[in-house]
Amino acid sequence: MENIQKNIGDNLRSIRKNRGYSLDHVAELTGVSKAMLGQIERGDSNPTVSTLWKIARGLQISFSSLIQEESSNIMVVKHGSIIPVTESDGNYRVYSIFPFDPRKKFEIFTVEIEAGCTHVSEKHNEGLEEYITIINGELELSIGEESLHLVRGDSIRFLANKTHTYKNNTNELTTYQLVMHYP
Repeated sequence: MENIQKNIGDNLRSIRKNRGYSLDHVAELTGVSKAMLGQIERGDSNPTVSTLWKIARGLQISFSSLIQEESSNIMVVKHGSIIPVTESDGNYRVYSIFPFDPRKKFEIFTVEIEAGCTHVSEKHNEGLEEYITIINGELELSIGEESLHLVRGDSIRFLANKTHTYKNNTNELTTYQLVMHYP
């Protein structure tokens, strides 16, 4: 993805205009200010993961529908060519590998979480499931009141309709694959 900010802006504008929504209405639906939405649409802002999730939840769309590029029949993704969406001062990085495809109803990400980093994810749309496989390191995953410790090779599936927290309590980078399946 050569210019993720441009993709996000173009996709948000397209979704908003196709639905006939004003920036004011999108701001009401998402809890993201009209000014920030305008900056995102113009490509003047590099929104955080949390901001993109607020927009996705408010508009009831997939996360990757905001960052996807035009699709083709064959897609090879080189990790080095993907510009991640970051949060926590760059200590939490989300790489969109395969954006949402409405026919398949899923999207795939690689996530890197630095040592000592914690990322809180608000609940997602009803019915959305997350599938996670730990590639390297360890992850403490809290889903609502339940806390789970996952290590390299472990996988988990859960309904993401509760606040969930990803935490790397180790001194090393943790990497995991994340598949989000939409109902």
